[in-house]
This record gives sequence, C-alpha cells and structure tokens, in this order.
Amino acid sequence: MVKFSKELEAQLIPEWKDAFVNYWQLKKHIKKIKLSKMQQKQHHHHRDFNHNNGVFGLSICDPVRFLASKFSRDNEAENIIQVKRKVMEEGDDHEVYETELAQLFSEEDEVRAFFERLDRELNKVNQFYRTKESEFLERGEILNKQLQILLELKQILIDRRRKPNSGIIPRSWTPCPRNSDISDGQGGAALSGDGTAAATETDDVIAALERNGVSFINAASSWAKTKKGKPKVAMRIDIPAETPARTISAVTSMLWEDLVNNPKKESGTGDFINRKKIQCAEKIIRGAFVELYRGLGLLKTYSSLNMVAFGKILKKFDKVSNQKASASYLQVVKRSHFISSDKVVRLMDEVESIFTKHFANNDRKKAMKFLTPQQQKESHMVTFFVGLFTGCFVSLFCVYAILAHLSGIFSANTEAAYMETVYPVFSVFALLCLHLFMYGCNLFMWKSTRINYNFIFEFSPNTALKYRDAFLLCTTFMTAVVAAMVVHLLLRASGFSPSKIDAIPGILLLISICLLICPFDIFYRPTRYCFLHIIRNIICSPFYKVLMIDFFMADQLTSQIPLLRHLESTACYFLAGSFKTHHYDTCKNGRLYRELAYVISFLPYYWRAMQCARRWFDEYDTNHLANMGKYVSAMVAAGARLTYTRQSNYLWFGIVLVTSVVATIYQLYWDFVKDWGFLNPNSRNPWLRDDLILRNKSIYYISIALNVVLRIAWVETVMRFHVTTVQWRMLDFFVASLEVIRRGHWNFYRLENEHLSNVGKFRAVKAVPLPFREMDSD
Repeated sequence: MVKFSKELEAQLIPEWKDAFVNYWQLKKHIKKIKLSKMQQKQHHHHRDFNHNNGVFGLSICDPVRFLASKFSRDNEAENIIQVKRKVMEEGDDHEVYETELAQLFSEEDEVRAFFERLDRELNKVNQFYRTKESEFLERGEILNKQLQILLELKQILIDRRRKPNSGIIPRSWTPCPRNSDISDGQGGAALSGDGTAAATETDDVIAALERNGVSFINAASSWAKTKKGKPKVAMRIDIPAETPARTISAVTSMLWEDLVNNPKKESGTGDFINRKKIQCAEKIIRGAFVELYRGLGLLKTYSSLNMVAFGKILKKFDKVSNQKASASYLQVVKRSHFISSDKVVRLMDEVESIFTKHFANNDRKKAMKFLTPQQQKESHMVTFFVGLFTGCFVSLFCVYAILAHLSGIFSANTEAAYMETVYPVFSVFALLCLHLFMYGCNLFMWKSTRINYNFIFEFSPNTALKYRDAFLLCTTFMTAVVAAMVVHLLLRASGFSPSKIDAIPGILLLISICLLICPFDIFYRPTRYCFLHIIRNIICSPFYKVLMIDFFMADQLTSQIPLLRHLESTACYFLAGSFKTHHYDTCKNGRLYRELAYVISFLPYYWRAMQCARRWFDEYDTNHLANMGKYVSAMVAAGARLTYTRQSNYLWFGIVLVTSVVATIYQLYWDFVKDWGFLNPNSRNPWLRDDLILRNKSIYYISIALNVVLRIAWVETVMRFHVTTVQWRMLDFFVASLEVIRRGHWNFYRLENEHLSNVGKFRAVKAVPLPFREMDSD
C-alpha cells in the first residue's frame, strides 16, 4: 500500500506546492508527540515499579477502573480541543482559526505545537483558496463580457451579409501599435462611408458594446467627434501579432504613428471589422475559457487533496495520543471556506454550458474533449520496442565494426572516398539521435523531479512526447542507420558499383524527410507537425511571436551547427552528382559552397538574435537586447574560426582567440546567472539559488564545472593536430557530440529555473490576453 505522503506528492500541483498543507512537517510533530509519550510511559513504569517495590500484580478493581476511564474519555472527547474562528476585519470574510487545549495532555508542549502548526496550515490553505477563487471569479465575469461583445459583433456580421447593399461594418476601435493586427489611420472610428447607412451601422456597433458595459469617450447624447463628426470610441481589439502579416501591420502602424505626424490621418477610410478578425477574437476567447476551466479544475483538486491531508494527519494524531480530537477539528475544516464554498463548482458548470453552447455546437462530448483533454495511456509495447531496438542497434554496430575492419575501408587507399560519401549523412543521423537521447533523458528527469514541462512548453497533454517515446524514436533511427551502414559495406564488399551503392545514404535521408512530412496519422504525427511548426517560426524570425518552445528549440539549433554543415555537404554531394563521379572538388573548394558555409554557421545565431529582438519589441525588456548581444558575439566568433581554418596565420589566430574568449565568457555568464539563476552570493545555498529541486547540492557545482569545460571545446578548432582524414573526422564528430551533450545538460537546469519561477508566482494556468480592451480616454 502506497503511503499517503507519497500519494500526495505525486498528485499535488507542482506550481502550488508551497500552498498545500505541509503534511511532512505535521508528521514530524506527530513523531515528537509519540517520542514524548514513550518517554512518559517509561517514566511512569519506572515510578510504579519503585512504588510497588518490584511486586507486580492485578487488582480485582482494575476492570471497573478501565471501563470508567473509557466512559469518561468518550464523554470528554468533544471537549479536548476548542477551535475558535476570528474574523480579521469587519465586513471582511477573511477568518483565522486558533485552537485552544481544553484538557491537559501529558505531552502538552508537543500537542500545543502540533495544533499551532495545524492552525497555520489551515489558515494558509483558506487564504490561498480564497485568493485564487476571487481571481477565477473575476476572470469569469470578464470572459462573459468578452463573449457577449463577440456574439453581438457576430450577429451584426450575419445581419450585414443578409443586406449586402447596406455597406460594410465600420471598425470602431483604435489600433494597438505593438500587438494588434488591426491598423487604423485614425485614432477614433473610421466609417465606411457617409450617410444614414454608415451612421446606422456605427450605432449598431456602439449599442452592442454599450449593452455589455463598454464605455465610450463622452458617451452621452452626443459622443466625442472626430474632425468629420464621426464618433470616437474608447475600445480596441487586440489581436496578438503572431503571424508575419500581423507583425508587419503592427510595425507599420507603430512607425506611422511614432515617426510621421500625418495631418491627413483623419481622412483615411480606415479598416473594418471583418470575419477573419472576429474569428481570431473567437479563438482567443475560446482558449481563455479552456484555461479558466483548467484553473478551476486545479483549484477543485487543491481543495480535495488538502481535505484528505487534514483527515489523515488528524487520524494519526488520534492514534498516537489515544484521544479523539479529529472529529471536532474536521468539523471546523469542513466548515472552512475552501471546503464549504461552492462557487468554483458552480462556475465550472457555467463554463461547461457556455462552451458547449457557443464553441461546440451544443455537443457536450466535443466540448469536454477541449476542456478536459485525456492524457495518453503509457503502453508497455513502447518499452518493449525500446529494448528490442536497443539490442538490435548494439548487435548491428558490432557487425559493422567487424566488417569495417575486415574490408579495410579505413585504409589509406579507401578512407578518403568512404569518409566523403558516407560520413556526412550518417553523422547527421548520429548527432540527431544523440540529441533525441539527451531530450529523452531530459523528459525523464523533468518527470522524476515534477517539473511541469508540458505547461512550460504549452504542449497538449494528450499528444505530448514522453520520455519512452523519445527513446523509441532514438533507438529506431539508430537501428535503421546502422543497418544501412552494414548493407552499404556488404554491397561494397560484394563488388557492386560504388556509384550505385553510394546512393544508399541519400535514399535513407530522403525516406526520413518523407516520413517527417507524411500527412498520415502514423509515427507521432502531432509531434512531427509541432516540430515543423516550430522550425517554421524559427526560420521566419522575427515575424512570428516567440514562445518558450520556439527559443528553446532555437537554442538547440545553435548546438547543431556541425549537423547543418554536414547537411550542406550531403546536399552538395548528391545535387552535384559527386556520388557518381567521386569528384569532391565542387563540394570542397567551390566558391558557392565556401560562402554557404558562413551562412549556415551564422543562421542559428541569427535566428536566435532575431527572436531576442522580437521579444524586446513585444515586452520592452532590455535583457532581451543583452541576450541578443550574446548571440551576435557567438556569430562573430564562429565566423572568425571558420576563416582561420582557411587562412592559418597569426593575425586570424589572434582574432579567433579574442572573439572566442569574449563570446565564451558572455555565454557562461548568461548560462549561470540568467538561464540557470546561479551565482547568487546572497543565496542560502552558496553561489547557487535559494530554491533547488535536486537535494544533493554537489550536483549543481559539478554541473557548473562541466558546463565550463564543455563551453571551451572550441579550443580544438584552433589546435593544429597532425592526424589522418579519418582521425580528423572522428575528432570533429567527438567535439560535436560534446556540444550536444552540453546542451542536453543545459536543458534540465534551464527548465528547472523556469519551473521555480512559476512556483514562486503560483502560476499554474496560462494567462490569455483578451481581444476586447478599453482604452484610457484622452
């Protein structure tokens, strides 16, 4: 049977852990009471022994005394403790509970300390529940108003489509220059035309909004007017600039308003409320309802888990103290606000009915799929196939090593051809599989340490990749890659034409690309499409809004520059037809190839720098500009090292040394201080941070040292080792693998720091910005 403490730790909400009953501390108090009681028993036993001079015996009155004492305890059970409820302020519902001992205990100090701690925990739970409840109720009221505005505008759109000759609905809101895709040339309302029809349309919009509590500038019988006498409203639609079109529109609007003092800005025809904008607003409101329902469900779980915890700990107290105090205290707990209040349950029912009616076409089953997505059940078949493919990989790799030795492919005569044809493609798969393996280790550690990575990355719980799935992908790919390498060697030894068998790596790469973009629901399609979606956002930086998963994946790409270089070599090898002719000058000394090498070395850092610029644009946080400087310095260092490999002189050696040292120090500072939150001299954990998830502090210090060592692996690129082609290729692959391992190591602490930030702010639900927002009147 699983202990309740472990069950509670497995079920509690990680971001709200500090707000739960500290069951473990209360158990310590129970143990103190138990130890005190044992000492009291030993003392009484020793005293009775001395009193009776060592003679033991039973009295005929003992049964009568036992029954009398038991009857007396049953009558006084309800009077052992008295829990008083005190209201903090008049007119305020905030109450505080205090327990007084109405009967003296033999271990009175320990019991008093236990109930004092129990009162503090009850008051803490009550206060937190009340705070979150008020937040969610307020959020529900705002969402109701937003939904009513949306429904009114949708109805007006439907009415106007039925009357195509009555004009177009005017857009009656001013734009948000930073995060809105709605750009308007004027600060007030823009009517589609003059005359009675346009005025009537504006009246319809204003009336719809006023019915939902939206106030207007000087909203009396006569509204505030623009120069053309058009009503000027204090409301705007904020549609996040998540796509390139919206981003360009927002930037254009900002530049127009900030840099150009246009005297004709009142004369523009303006934009209009169209169907697309209403659909965007509807999608945002639907997501907000889903997050609200999720938050209410978490609060309901919080209430029930704390109730069970109070019951369990009070039963332990009764068992240890041989008293019956749990019944009276549990009655107080049940009457407290976090149990007695039904506002959360009623709001959940209301959200269900609203979502079913307006977002699921009255289909409750469909609505509940959105509101309560079910997590995938873990299958033992995945674990079985992980073990199977691991064994196949090890066996095939041993076969490959034996065949490579027997065929002499690494001899001086054949090593050049083999390394130029096979190494780039297979190293791409090897580095990719290593990264997948590290990501699987990250998922395993995050799950073991209760880091809510699905919430941080905004993954869907029912389609998110689990660590077993990551290991399955890794072992499957590696088995296929090594199998292809074995087949390639066997065909080569059988005397087949090299121009034919050297196409095998390209065929394997083509199959992998086809599998990645396969539209059929096989082989983790949600994960594949999510990956493609993220890569699109990275490539198109800074035009897409940057989420946590976007810049996290872009950081992974900065560690896979060797992989991208190998992809360049592979593409050149097959597109130039070198696999047929075995002439490698085009792909080694060609001007275009050499210039593309710079571009590929710069691209991951450029994408990451553009993401930092976009985040600064959205959030006005100068830390993002400082972070962008880190990637610019890394870009300069990468370019200097690439140039040094082609122009080996003292000048470029000095440039490489200076730029690489500056970039490394910059990166190490950002890793430790910003990304991991370490090097805090005032922390209670010396030079770490106050809150740590891993119990062994030495792991953090070892990780700091390891990160420093792996960050300076670039030293290998400026060292001139006299090695053969095979040895140089192997050394290059080894250094690239070290960087992938460093990135996987970095990932854990980066997400740990992000998780602890959410825990410190009790942030377990995503805050969704709403589309309709009032503006301050001028």
